[in-house]
This record gives sequence, structure tokens and C-alpha cells, in this order.
Amino acid sequence: MYNRLLPILLLAAAAACTPATPAPEEADLIAKPNNATYGTDANLGASEPDAVLRYATHQRGFAELRLPEGTGPFPLAVIYHGGCWKTGIASQAYMAPLATRWQQQGIATLNVDYREVGDGGGWPGSFTDWAASAKLIEEVAAKHPIDRKRVTLVGHSAGGLPAVWLASDSGKDGPVGKRKGVKARAAIVLDGPGDVGPEQPAFDALCQFSAVQPFMGAAPAAAPQLYGAISPAAHAPRLEEVLFVQAKLHAPSAATQSALGKAGAKVNVRENVGQSHFAIITPGNPVYTANEAAMLAVLKGAP
Repeated sequence: MYNRLLPILLLAAAAACTPATPAPEEADLIAKPNNATYGTDANLGASEPDAVLRYATHQRGFAELRLPEGTGPFPLAVIYHGGCWKTGIASQAYMAPLATRWQQQGIATLNVDYREVGDGGGWPGSFTDWAASAKLIEEVAAKHPIDRKRVTLVGHSAGGLPAVWLASDSGKDGPVGKRKGVKARAAIVLDGPGDVGPEQPAFDALCQFSAVQPFMGAAPAAAPQLYGAISPAAHAPRLEEVLFVQAKLHAPSAATQSALGKAGAKVNVRENVGQSHFAIITPGNPVYTANEAAMLAVLKGAP
């Protein structure tokens, strides 16, 4: 179940552990040998999940639960992987070392897989999966010593979208119809977008192919209503805190940061200019280490 390895170049893992050699962008990973994961520190292998929980019947409808040692109650990080929303690039597997590192730091983690463009994802399939996966939060909190007041939604790259969108209320024009935002304290976006529509050129440049339009079904200019339905400018997330840890992507615009904070969230941005897209999620990498304390402060929050 856990060996659906990503079609990723072994060099990416080595590069992510060497600040002088940036890791490749996500698009570079598409046609590489299926012999390695990226984001992996050689000194930290992924721990075995304590449980694999299903939120849907399709193949990718699951999340890996990891619980820290001790009695709790533990903060919970719900983690969404990147991959430019294109099937075949990534899965939850490459986020497992980060989930393991946080587990060691006293954070419970749910590492979520979901459908992407090519296997039923995109608008609305990916959103349907994200909304369904978030229901696991209550299931986990009912069975394990989780502090429900300290839930953080986390996304790397393309996974930054669900990390923000899930905490927002949606209207009837939303991808899954009218819904209430997920109750969470905070969100952490790791080199991902703050607002997909305005940031479409930058995100496509990161992917090195057109990622946004196939995912949404139309370009921003052709279907502004689609992008507006998931934009924080129209639907601000209900969060106390939003942290961006950027590398290849710039900080969200002042307008986007203001929109993200409209419902009361404190928005912070840490820019790691010129650093690898993967170094910031790789335990043991100096770039990750430089940002870890800020991430853990958000994850642990206030009891």
C-alpha cells in the first residue's frame, strides 16, 4: 500500500539535502525513473503509520495517521501533498518524512492522498476529496488524544490550496456546493499559492507546464466565477493564524494577505529566496531547520 513510489529523480532527494544545489521543480519530476522519493533526509526514514484511514472508496481516498509517544492531548497537522494537481507526479508518500519529524516533536499527523487531474481530480473531484478527508479530523479526535483546538491544515506547493480553502465557507457556486469551513486553528502553506487565480502565472512557472487551467477547467479570464468561488478575497478562511514558508514562489500579494486576514487571521510570511522547493520540507536540511521553530510554534499553538 505504501510503495506507490513517485516517478521522481533520485537527484531530487540528494539536492534537497544540499543547499548549494537546488532541487528540481515539480515538472522536472514527471519523466524521471520510478526509483526514489524526494523530500527525504537519509537520516530520517518515514515511520510506519499507526493507522491508515479511508475517507472514500477510490484508490487514493486515504490518509496516514501518525501519533506521537505519550498521553497527549496532541496538536494535529492535516497534511496535503503537492504535485501540480497532475496525477503521476506525487502522492502522500513524499510528505511522510516531514510527518514523521513532526510526530517526533509531539504533533499528530494525518498525511492525506487525493485525486488529481488524470484520475478523477481537478474541479470538483479534488475538492470533493479534500472536503471528505477533513471529516477524518473528528474521527481521529473521537478515538485518540487529540487537542481539537489545535488543528493546523498544512499544504506543500499545490497542497497549499486545500490548506486555505478548507477553512473557508463556500457558497452554492463552490466546487462542492454550499459548505461550512473546517474548524481549524491555523494553516501552514509551504511554497504554495495564497490565491490561485492571481498567482496562476507564477504557479505555472513553478510547474513548468500549464497546471492551473487543467485543474480548474478554464483560465482565470475565461471563468472568473470559478476562481472567485475559491478565492480568499471572496471567502476568507476562518483561522487564527496563516504561515507561508516560501522558496521558489514569492510571498502572496499585499491584497491576498489582507484577504486572508479579513476574518481575523494573523498572516506571516517567511521567504527563503533562491532555496529549493523541497529543502523547506526536508528534515535535516539547513533550510528546513531554519524554519522549523516557526512551523512548530504554529502547530503547537496555545493549549
